Amino acid sequence: MGKIRNAAVLLTAAVLLLLGACVSEEQESSEKAGTDFNELKWEKDMVLSYARQFSIESCEGYRMVSIAGAGRFLLVPEEKETPSQTPKDISVLKMPLNKTYLVSTSAMDLICMADALDYIRFSGTRQENWHVIKAKEAMEEGAVLYAGKYSAPDYELLLSEGCTLAIENTMIFHNPEVKEKLEELGIPVLVERSSYEPDPLGRLEWIKLYGVLFGKERQAETFFHEELKQVQPILESENTGLKAAFFSVSSNGSVTVRRSEDYIAKMIEMAGGKYVFSYIGKEDRNALSAVRMQMEDFYAGAKDADILIYNSAIEEEIESIGNLLDKNPLFADFKAVKEGNVYCTGKNFFQETAGSCDFIRDMNIVFSHVSGKKDVDMEQLRFLRKLR
Repeated sequence: MGKIRNAAVLLTAAVLLLLGACVSEEQESSEKAGTDFNELKWEKDMVLSYARQFSIESCEGYRMVSIAGAGRFLLVPEEKETPSQTPKDISVLKMPLNKTYLVSTSAMDLICMADALDYIRFSGTRQENWHVIKAKEAMEEGAVLYAGKYSAPDYELLLSEGCTLAIENTMIFHNPEVKEKLEELGIPVLVERSSYEPDPLGRLEWIKLYGVLFGKERQAETFFHEELKQVQPILESENTGLKAAFFSVSSNGSVTVRRSEDYIAKMIEMAGGKYVFSYIGKEDRNALSAVRMQMEDFYAGAKDADILIYNSAIEEEIESIGNLLDKNPLFADFKAVKEGNVYCTGKNFFQETAGSCDFIRDMNIVFSHVSGKKDVDMEQLRFLRKLR
């Protein structure tokens, strides 16, 4: 009986040790898995004044970025593990995102202004095509490498260097197989939608998102609020009533203008002017931001405009009013041409998105000058240049 009792005791001890080991393994596994995603209680932690295309929530050190029509992204701090039970439709971004592949050109200037250029390792734009000086210099120094355009990434380079994130614009939706391939290779894809912001200042506020992604929130917040402070007096001033057209002329003679709902048209209004084509595009909110028309239609709409602004960022840059007349002699009949109120943008205009408030200020200076104000300093213009 003693032997049987001893055997039973030994068996019981063995079972207890086995159960203890199992419990220990489960605890260790649970600790490795981190927090259960389903137990996280998310709360909005960022006040957005103008942006409507993204939101940011937080819980227990994690951040959740939601982008309208482009998914959700869970930011996991370097010292934390990815929560268990994280839904498959949420992209996990493990910090730091210091080897990002930036394809969206409009994001680069904001990233630079947030002091986060060091987090960009790959560019979807070649060095010679950058008008953001810091980006061009970074590529010259080899700090940023060209990794192919949005439709043809250099997958081998991205993998060999350990790419942590791809920031695309909505053009990637025209090549969904590229997005799928990047994600299949373990590279999360974030599609930015700043161009869909209804308010021009909402586009600028995307700098806050890049501040969160790259740990530069303070710098991003400071820049955004300093820019708002600069433009606030203009927004509060009385409209001059002066009419302006923003356009370019293509090689086939057609004219490209902006829709009334486009951010350029809205910035003209914010700067104290009236956009002459305010009736275009209101009936179709899904249309592209730009509309092409024949010269005769442009003539009818803009002949009496007080100011013409030629968009040199898309077409060949013009140097004089004579260059404009070379494109079409009809321009000689325009009020703005007769009175010498013709301006143009440079090639840098659309890439330097952090300068939205500067462009509003530029146009306000022009409107003030044309309306006869004496204390206007035309030397302060950044994006606009008067044509002679």
